[in-house]
Amino acid sequence: MIKRLLILTTIIALNPLFMTVSDAESDSSEPSLASEAAVMIDAETGDILYEKNANAPMYPASLTKIATAIFAIETADLDDTVTVSEKARNTGGSSVYLEEGEQVTLKKLIQGLLINSGNDAGVVIAEHVSGSVGQFASDMNEYLQKRVGIQNTHFENPHGLFDSDHMTTAEDMAKITQYAIRNETFRDIFGTIELEWNGESWDTTLVSHHKLMRQEPDITGGKTGFVDQSGHTLATTAQKDDLNLIVITLNAKLKKASYEDTIDLLDYGFANFEQSAIDKGTIFEAGNEKYKTAHHLTYTHKINEEVHQDISDEGVLKLRKQNGEVISSFQLEKPGKKKVSETTENDVKEDSILGSTLFMTVIPIIVVMIGIIGVVYRRKRKQEKRIFT
Repeated sequence: MIKRLLILTTIIALNPLFMTVSDAESDSSEPSLASEAAVMIDAETGDILYEKNANAPMYPASLTKIATAIFAIETADLDDTVTVSEKARNTGGSSVYLEEGEQVTLKKLIQGLLINSGNDAGVVIAEHVSGSVGQFASDMNEYLQKRVGIQNTHFENPHGLFDSDHMTTAEDMAKITQYAIRNETFRDIFGTIELEWNGESWDTTLVSHHKLMRQEPDITGGKTGFVDQSGHTLATTAQKDDLNLIVITLNAKLKKASYEDTIDLLDYGFANFEQSAIDKGTIFEAGNEKYKTAHHLTYTHKINEEVHQDISDEGVLKLRKQNGEVISSFQLEKPGKKKVSETTENDVKEDSILGSTLFMTVIPIIVVMIGIIGVVYRRKRKQEKRIFT
C-alpha cells in the first residue's frame, strides 16, 4: 500500500514537468488548421512566418472591404458629403441601413463599412469614388496591382458579395492589409471596437464583428467575412512587444474554427519568432567586390535559429534558414566613391576659403602700411617747406 502511494505521489509530482515539456513542444511546432488557406506575416517586414495554400485562389467575402477602404481613403476626400442612391439602399447582406437620399460623409461610410461590414456603405463609396460599382472595381484592381504590388487578386465589387470572378489569395490579402495599416486613418478605423452611429433611420452603437478585438488586448484590428461560397474568412492584426503580426484565414467551415485557427497562429508566432536587424552601412564581401546596406534592415526569424547570409555577385543579400529556405532578400549597394568633380569642387572651396582668409588678413596690413607711409611722406614735405622758407 505504502509503495503504491509513493508511486502515485511521484507521478503527481512529475506531472507538471511532463505538461510543461509537452506545452513547450506544441509551442514550437506549426499549428494544424481547419481553414482551407491561411498565412501569417510580420506586419513590418512582410516576412512569411506560416503559410497553408497561401497562393490558392479563394473567395474573400467581406475581407474585400479592407481593399475598398484603403483605396477610398487614399484617392478621395474623407470630408466629402455623399448622397445615398437607390441601388445602395437596396444592397443585400449586412448593412448600416442607409436611406435613399441620405447624406453621409465619406469617412462615416468607411467606418460603417469596416466596423459593421455595411454592404450598402460599400456601394455608396464605390459610386462616389468611381461613378459606378463596375468602374470602382476596375479602378481598385489597378490600384492594388500598381500601389500594393499584388498580381493574384481580381475584385468585382466593393463589398465581397459572391461573384465567381471575385477572387484573391491569403498572401495577397495579407499584403493588402499590411499596406493598409500603414495609413493612420485606416489603422484607427480598423482598430475601432465601438462607434456611436446616428443615421437617418438607425441610431445605435456599432460594435466590431471581430470578437477577438473585444476579448484580447493584443489584437489591434480585424475584419470578418462570410458568404456560403467562401466559408468563414478572417483578417487579424496583433502586436506583442516589438512583433506585429497579420493573420489571414480563408474558408473555415465554422466561425469558431476561423477564430481558433487565428489564435493558434498568433500564439505560435509570438512564442517562436523575433526580429533582428542589420545596421545601415554594414559592409559585405562577394568575391573581390564589397557591398553595403543602404538602409537599416529588419528581418524576422525563429528564436535562436541560426540565420545564414549569402551575397550574390550582383550584391543581393539573402538571409536563409538552416534548411536553405530564404527568409528575406535585400539589394545592397557598392560603397560610394567620391566623384572627381566633387573632390575638385571641394578643393576649390577650400582654396577659396583659404584665399579669402589670406585676403582679409593681408589687406588691413597693407592699408596700415600705406597710411604710415603717407604720414611719413607728409611730415617730410612739411620739413622741406620750412627749409626753403
